[in-house]
Amino acid sequence: MAKLFTPIHRTVAHLIVLFLLLLGMVWARLFHLQIIKQKQLETRSINNFIRMNKVDVPRGDIVDTYGNILATSRLVMSLYWQGTGKQKFTDEQRHLLHLLGHYAPIMVQHNVLTNLIHAERYEKVCRLAKDLTFEQVSRIAERFAHEPNVLIKNHFKRCYPHNNFASHFVGYLVYQDIESQAKMGIEKLYQEQLKGDPGIKQYMVNATGKSLTTEEYKSGTAGKTIRTTLDIHLQTIAEEIFPNDMAGCIIVMDPKTGALRVLLSRPSFDPSLFLRPLSQQDWLAMQAKKPFLNRTCNACYPPSSLFKLVTMSAALETNIVTTHACRVCHGYYPYRGRKYHCNCREGHGFVTFEQSLAKSCNIIFFDIGKHICIDTLADYAGRYGLGKPTGIAFAEQHGLIPSSQWKRTHKGERWWQGETLSAAIGQTYLLATPMQITRMIASISQGFLIKPRLLEDEPIIKEPLAIKPETLAFLRRAMHLAAQEGTAQLICSLPNFTVYAKTGTAQVVGLKEGQKKSKIPSHAWFVGNVSYKNAPPLTMVVFVEHAGSSSLPTHIAYQFLRKYAHNLG
Repeated sequence: MAKLFTPIHRTVAHLIVLFLLLLGMVWARLFHLQIIKQKQLETRSINNFIRMNKVDVPRGDIVDTYGNILATSRLVMSLYWQGTGKQKFTDEQRHLLHLLGHYAPIMVQHNVLTNLIHAERYEKVCRLAKDLTFEQVSRIAERFAHEPNVLIKNHFKRCYPHNNFASHFVGYLVYQDIESQAKMGIEKLYQEQLKGDPGIKQYMVNATGKSLTTEEYKSGTAGKTIRTTLDIHLQTIAEEIFPNDMAGCIIVMDPKTGALRVLLSRPSFDPSLFLRPLSQQDWLAMQAKKPFLNRTCNACYPPSSLFKLVTMSAALETNIVTTHACRVCHGYYPYRGRKYHCNCREGHGFVTFEQSLAKSCNIIFFDIGKHICIDTLADYAGRYGLGKPTGIAFAEQHGLIPSSQWKRTHKGERWWQGETLSAAIGQTYLLATPMQITRMIASISQGFLIKPRLLEDEPIIKEPLAIKPETLAFLRRAMHLAAQEGTAQLICSLPNFTVYAKTGTAQVVGLKEGQKKSKIPSHAWFVGNVSYKNAPPLTMVVFVEHAGSSSLPTHIAYQFLRKYAHNLG
């Protein structure tokens, strides 16, 4: 029996076991590749000869309320060199390249010939010229129709036909190659609707990357058109009349629906600048002027005398004064050993409550501030929508309406009654955005708070205004008087207009390096509800930083309404 297991037999047995082990390993590997990793390897194999390329689709248009284009997509045609697989760049091809230079501005680069030789050898494409005119493309297509090396490719690029008009409203894009990214305004807010759905083309290529077949894998869908509430005709008037060297804003809104017809913020910018590379020097120069700050809703300012409308409402409804109240203005109001001055240092003399608002006399409002609680003023400011968001789709500041609790929390001290005298005329810590002021002024004419709207298909959202109708009627009479014989009487010289207006100036005090406190020219406001003949009413707010007095924003409003009436006829 022992003779059966000779050394030869044992060697054969070992070889058989080794063979079976190797065979098992092979089968295990085949099982792993063909069963376990089948899907992964199949995908990788397909990717070796299948290419998927995105097909550009036009971005949706942004239009005004009448369908006028604010932003659109422009077809950009570029000239490319299509490689044909030749190992050497021939003299004929060099001559062809020279001829193409007569029809289009060939991009001059130090390595352009190297790129062309590589593209030719490996059947790739290389861009020669971009953004050709229709005439250039036509001439190239006619002259080189049968040249395999000549290829025209198209893509879409954003276009802003009105340049910097309503730039904060429309927004802008930045491009990386042909990919775009929305950065501001309607462009960013409604990116998903505007961008559309790009198509996909499937290419079958050989080992060197040459395209063998092409077919559509998925059809694309162009972006949707966004119809805004803006009126480009009114916007154009505003852009033309606002001083180029001043900062500020103009808002014109339909007080019944909240539709924003004009939205101007200065300084502004041209969205087209970002469609091409921007140097760091140019970028820093732009930043110094803060052109990207949307002053209509993302900047806060003291409401100044406009806040007297809130003070007047609170005083009437808490019976501190009546509509028949009157005072004698000597130019100042004494309170605890201090003189609180009127805007007119010489004094207005005898003034009624209505005239106090129309002439911007401070005396009766100081007297109200002596008897009213700051929390009552804060309550009525909140009723007019101050200190809270307006609901506009843009990012917005909330402003600041101080109260006794706010001061204890943020300043660590009690509220003093002398501060209420200043708050009653819109000074101290009070801050509001021009959009909040627009909403407040509109509510006085309509009796409700309206949400400002950017798009025509946005729902109209109204909130009840917790102010008595008789109080609103008195405010309207006082604002009408301001337009007839008060601080806004320039507007009254325009025929066929019904105007309810108010102006205001907000003192600005700053510190200059190495100096004591220095007075800076005041910010200034003009606000009003206006209607012309049978045209729909408008609420208008003009704000100018460091204007010095309300005469400048009032003059801007006058110019706007004069041109508005001329256009209507």
